[in-house]
Amino acid sequence: MTVQNVALPNGRTPQHVLGPPAPSAIFLVVTVHPGAEAEVKDFLGDVSGLVRTVGFRSREDHLSCVTGIGALLWDRMYSIPRPAQLHPFIEQRGDTHTAPSTPGDILFHIRARRIDLCFELARLIIGEIGSLVDVVDEVHGFRYFDERDILGFVDGTENPDDQEAIDSAYVGPEDPDCEGGSYVIVQKYTHEMKDWESLSVEDQEAAFGRHKLSDMEFDDDDKAANSHLILNTIEDEDGTEHKIVRDNMVFGSVESGEYGTYFIGYAGDPSVTEQMLENMFIGDPPGTYDRILDFSTAETGNLFYVPTQDFLEDPGEDEDAATDDDTGRAEVLAEDSTEPADQTAEEAARDTSDGSLGIGSLKRSRQ
Repeated sequence: MTVQNVALPNGRTPQHVLGPPAPSAIFLVVTVHPGAEAEVKDFLGDVSGLVRTVGFRSREDHLSCVTGIGALLWDRMYSIPRPAQLHPFIEQRGDTHTAPSTPGDILFHIRARRIDLCFELARLIIGEIGSLVDVVDEVHGFRYFDERDILGFVDGTENPDDQEAIDSAYVGPEDPDCEGGSYVIVQKYTHEMKDWESLSVEDQEAAFGRHKLSDMEFDDDDKAANSHLILNTIEDEDGTEHKIVRDNMVFGSVESGEYGTYFIGYAGDPSVTEQMLENMFIGDPPGTYDRILDFSTAETGNLFYVPTQDFLEDPGEDEDAATDDDTGRAEVLAEDSTEPADQTAEEAARDTSDGSLGIGSLKRSRQ
């Protein structure tokens, strides 16, 4: 990615979703205690101030924090309808592998050129709201050699640049209420490194669909049907490819032997990422799941909406309408699901009448 933060024609200020890859990151996912929503909402408008406070010490190291909000918290915290494509993460359960949906109300994606800046900001955030939330996932990520993941392949090669990155990452004018916002899906993957390293380089390359050393893609005819590249290429019916913006990071512990990749994908349309995950875990056709999953386990799964900075600082709500029995919110929830009231949000998000993700004509490219 070569795009820095952007200002939109509508005057809104997006959060710092786009930017050059940072060497260090901390991913914090928290759940909010019932009854603490108002205090947490007020705090979210102050996060940018904390970023300035910490980042001022070393401005050249570009400290930033992207804040994402989950569907269930949105319904509890705001009186206005949730964004059109915000829902609980859709579990993908294939015959062999599963992408689980796990708890998460807020994501703090903290990035900088120095891990101490990331750590200090994370410390201050939890210092402010630690009594109001539970930290359900904390991952300290780092760049690995020349932008490679722990499996040895360059990660993020297909990220869009410039205007294409803006178009891919942000909601556009087709949804005026959310223009300048973004959706982000995160998953924590752990890898069976001994099994992976027992493969020949040729078998590893076949799993990815690209050469390990040069990072060059295989010719289309040479890519296996279950290769990572084939299943992660999403095109519509006229052949237009739809991309997302990844900022994956390596994490690991020598003591525990846990090594992994923290996947994070921003998109103006989260159904693109969801189609990728369906292809990976279910297969396209079903059963042709991503070969990399034989060595990688998805431990977590969350979908968040990333509002503009303006919204975080001033949601523009009618405070008198923000009551527990708010009629408008009940109507929104009713529209989201026609299932019985005792059905869980996760089940409602997964259930569609035809078993699809409901994203129209998107499909993976058949190369």
